Amino acid sequence: MRVEQGHTVTTNDARKRGLRRDLIEMRNSLPLSDVSAAGSVLSERALQLRELAEARTVAAYVSIGREPSTRALLDRLREAGVRVLLPVLLPDNDLDWAAYEGPERLVKAGRGLLEPAGPRLGPEAVTDAGAVFLPGLAVDRRGLRLGRGGGSYDRVLARLERAGATPALVVLLYDGEILEEVPADPHDRPVQAAVTPSGVHRFTERPADA
Repeated sequence: MRVEQGHTVTTNDARKRGLRRDLIEMRNSLPLSDVSAAGSVLSERALQLRELAEARTVAAYVSIGREPSTRALLDRLREAGVRVLLPVLLPDNDLDWAAYEGPERLVKAGRGLLEPAGPRLGPEAVTDAGAVFLPGLAVDRRGLRLGRGGGSYDRVLARLERAGATPALVVLLYDGEILEEVPADPHDRPVQAAVTPSGVHRFTERPADA
């Protein structure tokens, strides 16, 4: 353990930072044609998830760069009559939400993000979702997700827990990003499933009354 500019850095923090760097480097090496092809497959596999069959509202996000593409999935959900919520990054790194109204209604925001142009619905809007797609760099065999470290989705998950909401939590990944173990903290919450081009990987089930 050490201190950097007033912040205590644990061995776990350092492990997460190193693993994030390695995973991002691997993603950055992917040809854009492979990213596009994977996105189409991921959309088809995600739409077959039983958790989406009953979800009338789904929270997702707009992929950027070489993230596993969500673009086809967003459009397919919307075409099916599903209300799709997309995040809007707030100055404190928390997330507001707005409805997805099509690719022409996405606007450029800070950090290279794309956000919906429509009315903001408030951070609590995510509690209406029957399924939540979380961005991530990897998931381990316990279902624990490694994010980019900004903490935005930790707040989302804590908000869902406070509200007693139990949506299905799903991550889209590339093959090779399902790891044996990722560094985890006590507040980390497992996802139910990860979708990769080769298939669906399941980890935990939602409570029976969810």
